Amino acid sequence: MKRLLFSAIAFALLMVSVPARAQYYEIANQIPGLLSPALSGGLNYKGYVDFSGTAGIGDNRANFIGISTSQGFKYASWFFMGVGLGVDVAMSQGHDLLGTEPLEDPYDYYETTKTKVMIPVFTDFRFNLGNESTVSAFIDLKVGAAWLLGSSYLRMENAYLSNETQFYLKPTIGVRIPVNTKNSRQAFNVGISYQLLTSNHNYYWKSGSVTMNNVGVTIGYEW
Repeated sequence: MKRLLFSAIAFALLMVSVPARAQYYEIANQIPGLLSPALSGGLNYKGYVDFSGTAGIGDNRANFIGISTSQGFKYASWFFMGVGLGVDVAMSQGHDLLGTEPLEDPYDYYETTKTKVMIPVFTDFRFNLGNESTVSAFIDLKVGAAWLLGSSYLRMENAYLSNETQFYLKPTIGVRIPVNTKNSRQAFNVGISYQLLTSNHNYYWKSGSVTMNNVGVTIGYEW
C-alpha cells in the first residue's frame, strides 16, 4: 500500500511544473510527511463537483457537456488524490450526419446515433499552487476510462466511437477562489480543460481508428 501510494504521488509530481522556487521548497519539505496522515488515520476528506463543456477539434468530433464528482483525501495542503465518476452527454458535429451512409463505409451495419450518454470513471490528482486562503491556481488531472451507454455507436462525420472501453484523460488548469478567508476549505474553481478519448475499437474508415480531442471550460465547487 505504501509503495503504491508513493508511486502515484511521484508520478503526479513529475507531470506538474511549479513556477515559484518557494513552492518547490514547500513541496520538498512536505514529501517525507505525505504518508503519515494515511498511516495514522488522520486523512483530510475532500470533495469536488465539476460542470464542464468541451468542443470537439478536427473533422471527426463531438461536443460534450457533463457533471462529475471526485471524492478523496488531501495528503498535504497542496495535494489531493481521490476517485471520481461523471455523466456526460456527447453530441456529434459535422455535415455528414443525416443518416446517409457513404459508399466507402465498411461499418454501415452498426446502429448509430448523434447523441450518446457517456460515463467516465477516473482517478483524480489535484495540485494547489499558492495560499488556500486567497485566490490561487490549481492543476487537476483526471485519468481513467469511459463508456458510452447503450448498444449503438456515436456517429461522427467519417467515423464511429464504439461502446467499448475508452481511455479517458482530462487535465484542467485554472483559478481557485475561496468562499471567504475564514473558510478556505470551500471554494469555487474555474479552469480550461482538455479531454482525450481513444480506443482500439473506434472506427475511422479512411485511416483505421479515431481519437477524440476536446477543449473547453470547467466550473466547480469544493468542500
